[in-house]
Amino acid sequence: MGSLVCEAFGRNLRAIRKSKGFSQERLAFDAGIDRSYVGKIERGQVNITLEKIYVFAGLLECSPKDLIPDLNQL
Repeated sequence: MGSLVCEAFGRNLRAIRKSKGFSQERLAFDAGIDRSYVGKIERGQVNITLEKIYVFAGLLECSPKDLIPDLNQL
């Protein structure tokens, strides 16, 4: 189930990032990480920390729960 959760999180992050007009480059810069790492997150290839979820939520002006997938929908 781990990779399914990471993939769903990545889809949520990508959708919200795009809806807010952020490029991967801008989100990465503002979050203090490499752009390629944002790509890996969005593809579900890495499992990020809870702290980074809150950083993304703050930057994207959304709730962390908007980024976290609903396990009932996996």
